Amino acid sequence: MENPFTDEYFMKKALQEAEVAFGQGEIPVGAIIVVENKVIARTHNLTELLNDVTAHAEMQAITSAANFIGGKYLKGCTLYVTLEPCQMCAGALYWSQISKIVFGARDEQRGFMSMGTKLHPKTEVVSGVLAQESADLMLRFFASKRK
Repeated sequence: MENPFTDEYFMKKALQEAEVAFGQGEIPVGAIIVVENKVIARTHNLTELLNDVTAHAEMQAITSAANFIGGKYLKGCTLYVTLEPCQMCAGALYWSQISKIVFGARDEQRGFMSMGTKLHPKTEVVSGVLAQESADLMLRFFASKRK
């Protein structure tokens, strides 16, 4: 039997979080952290609600996962996030020593890859998982703001 717990499976859960953010007027980025096929953190951008520029989905997920685990290192964990992390989030992910990052859409202007930010050398990166769905949600959000 085929493993149902694929990167696409978990990215759909991150996209659900991004939809929640969209509904709350937040930039629609969703993130989850998984360990051994179990979701241990589920969140989205909270920058508007908290009036905090650091309240990105990834930052919220790191804090939540660390609290769940009871430690600051996220070895053995995978972050699924709908948008390529910025350099601030990449820095936090570096220090968390997260094992794997899977993201959807690229952020050509502010993403860690474009900015040349390094991740922990043991962190695996997978990009482009449900990228079109992630990008479409962002486009829909910003189009609604321009009306």
